[in-house]
Amino acid sequence: MTRDLDALRQDVRDWMAAHLTGRFAPLKFRAGAGEGDVMPELRKEWEQELAAGGWTCPGWPVEHGGRGMSVAEQVVFQEEYSRVGGPGRLGHIGEGLIGPTIIAYGTPDQQKRSLPGIREGRIFWAQGYSEPSAGSDLGNIRTRARQDPATGDWLVSGQKIWTSMAHVSDWIFVLARAEEGSVGRKGLVFLLMPLDQPGVTIQPIRQIGGGAEFNSVFFDNARASASDVLGGVGDGWKIAMALLSFERGISTLGQQMGFAQELELICQIAQENGAARLPGIRHRIARAWAGLRAMRYLAMRVLEETEGAEALRERLSYKYHWSNWHRDLGALAMEVMGLSGNLLSADERHERLRQMFLFTPADTIYGGTNEIQLNILAETGLGMPREPRGTLA
Repeated sequence: MTRDLDALRQDVRDWMAAHLTGRFAPLKFRAGAGEGDVMPELRKEWEQELAAGGWTCPGWPVEHGGRGMSVAEQVVFQEEYSRVGGPGRLGHIGEGLIGPTIIAYGTPDQQKRSLPGIREGRIFWAQGYSEPSAGSDLGNIRTRARQDPATGDWLVSGQKIWTSMAHVSDWIFVLARAEEGSVGRKGLVFLLMPLDQPGVTIQPIRQIGGGAEFNSVFFDNARASASDVLGGVGDGWKIAMALLSFERGISTLGQQMGFAQELELICQIAQENGAARLPGIRHRIARAWAGLRAMRYLAMRVLEETEGAEALRERLSYKYHWSNWHRDLGALAMEVMGLSGNLLSADERHERLRQMFLFTPADTIYGGTNEIQLNILAETGLGMPREPRGTLA
């Protein structure tokens, strides 16, 4: 098995060396933290290049067009892809989130219609979960879906916010309230919707770093086909939570390789400008390295899919751990760069780290704020009493 994995590592390196070049060369090490919206059209072409090489959806079952790779093989691909500078994946939400969810819960017709476009790098997806009044509290969503009695289609009205890359996506999956008078987790429906249709308005949200990868998406009687309901009315919460479990998947190992590269840049600059001689900086770099190693160990434990209370706590704690570690790494980068970190520089390393610093506070917000993550860990992982909840007037 070791020889097989070593051969796979070399295959990935060789393919990337041959293809991440020429017109794709500007993508190398791009589309990381803070620049998720860079060069979207070229990145779409890159997704198709990956697909032609058989490198999209490697963990999907063979019968759904994947390569059926084992966990160990997928880890190798993710690590080597990131190690050689593979850009942030524009197809991640399709390949890593909605694709596996459609495989698990979709009908054969839904799988036939939706999966090929993801696998071939032609169709890109956005996630319609968070709302202005329901960011981390998905049970409080207010976007409404009402069935058209004439067609059976669903008419959706409401707003989703912080929708990554919606402005360059083709489809969106939407969690909406389908039962009048329902509250919390009940009465929700999970819909697959095309974005290019009347009744959908997308407005970019400009970030402090200058990018606009997040968007607000407004629905005004936008239409989801009756054949594009995943599960049934009332199944929305179950499917939404299943999708989020895929988010904690194998791609996190590739994410960690990006983190390691950012830490390496910090070390390089610290050695060049003398910051590495400061005991406090050396201590924080050492703690960052140790935290990254602990993160890898935790991710591998999560991927083992072990059962029991300890495994559950590990899965629940992973997002809290990596997001706070990454935020602290951004702060460390700015301290190492000093005043030069606030100035425009011809050194691309400075720009990459500055963007990382500006973006990483968002890591502790999207996908569940720190406070929500701690509540989940306490209540679900440790079995502690639920925090008192107020009621909306």
